[in-house]
Amino acid sequence: MIPLSFAQRRLWFLYQIDGPTPIYNVPTAVRFEGRMDDAALELALADVVVRHESLRTVFSDSAEAPQQLILAPEAARPVLQVEKSSEATLTQQIAQASAHSFRLDSEIPFRAWLFHLDEEHHVLLLLCHHIACDGWSWAPLARDLSAAYAARCQGKPPAWEPLPVQYADYTVWQRDLLGSEADPDSIIATQLRYWQHALAGLPEQLELPTDRPRPEISSYRGDDVAFRFDAQLHQGLVAVAREGQASLFMVLQAALAALFTRMGAGTDIALGSPVAGRTDEALDDLVGFFLNTLVLRTDTSGNPSFRELLARVRKTNLAAYAHQDLPFERLVEVLNPVRSMARHPLFQVALVLQNNARASFELPGLTALSSQSMESVAATFDLSVELREHRDKAGAPQGMTGRLGFATDLFDRASVEVLVARLQRVLEAIAADASQPIGHIEILAPEERQQIL
Repeated sequence: MIPLSFAQRRLWFLYQIDGPTPIYNVPTAVRFEGRMDDAALELALADVVVRHESLRTVFSDSAEAPQQLILAPEAARPVLQVEKSSEATLTQQIAQASAHSFRLDSEIPFRAWLFHLDEEHHVLLLLCHHIACDGWSWAPLARDLSAAYAARCQGKPPAWEPLPVQYADYTVWQRDLLGSEADPDSIIATQLRYWQHALAGLPEQLELPTDRPRPEISSYRGDDVAFRFDAQLHQGLVAVAREGQASLFMVLQAALAALFTRMGAGTDIALGSPVAGRTDEALDDLVGFFLNTLVLRTDTSGNPSFRELLARVRKTNLAAYAHQDLPFERLVEVLNPVRSMARHPLFQVALVLQNNARASFELPGLTALSSQSMESVAATFDLSVELREHRDKAGAPQGMTGRLGFATDLFDRASVEVLVARLQRVLEAIAADASQPIGHIEILAPEERQQIL
């Protein structure tokens, strides 16, 4: 019997409650120019599924515990659905395809669509359930698909080296590494003690002003607002991080916590943030769900200067990173917060600074015009702030792009656009003077202040 990883266990538990749902789909879309060989692409997708066992795994319950069932290659050919499309209908077709609901007990968690705009223009949509992949998985998947397509265009199977390990090996290794909670010296017992202390007294939820009351059961409907911070602001924030011997992520976390405090959320601000979870280089080339989530708690009490707040964040985060092996799913089980179908446990706002390698699709005879890892329209958090740095070849900051995802149960788009503008004002203020108390930072636009007056 092959056990589920801790992360998979939580998604399997939710699947048993909710049934098939697109909430945990992870889509990516690639636009190509050139002549596409549909037959070679279909064979290449099958090659990738053969190579990565996680993409040909289904799940079931046994008398002892849930288990993974790895299907034989001949029983696990991925679906490639080919459709004609146009610029007018493409967005709707991608949205409809991305909403596919995987049946995890009988269907492999990976499929693809190829939309032909004309003979020279195509969009490939790859869809994977989160139980089988994470954001870091797209880079090795793209690399393997490119190699397989190149080989199949020449009428040959890909000649790649076998992977040294598979995801099933990781699930066993994870348990061996963490050890038994009954052993006080084991990694899992030691890290559980740390997190129980670090999160003692954590508020049940972050009390942000919303446009509507929280429903008893979340609909998971979501939307997002895209934004960009220019190179000057990016450079200023990098300088603040350097002066505080902190990371840019820590600066963003402190700024967001300061903003939420100013908006009435209190002084105990918990944010969730993912870590790659690929703690061994043998895992780097695997497609799989290795992601772990840390709860990062920020104390904004006492109206500290931003510089002092950043020092607090740095101290807290370094300790959290030193205890990042404990699966979030196990932490939730042990802390056992008040369960609710209306909110995410332990934190409701996620912060992500993307640093995973971009997926590079290099198919012979085709030019990849764009590749976009898309977020599901589902909202698993109240708010999700995601940013990516852009730097020149010398490493100089060139700006940041981002999106603020939000639950439409709670927020209107206009309110989230205001929130983005306020975050930018906070960041500009601390880039100009990190010594000012967070209570002195102006978060309101002139017109907002005029309305209050």
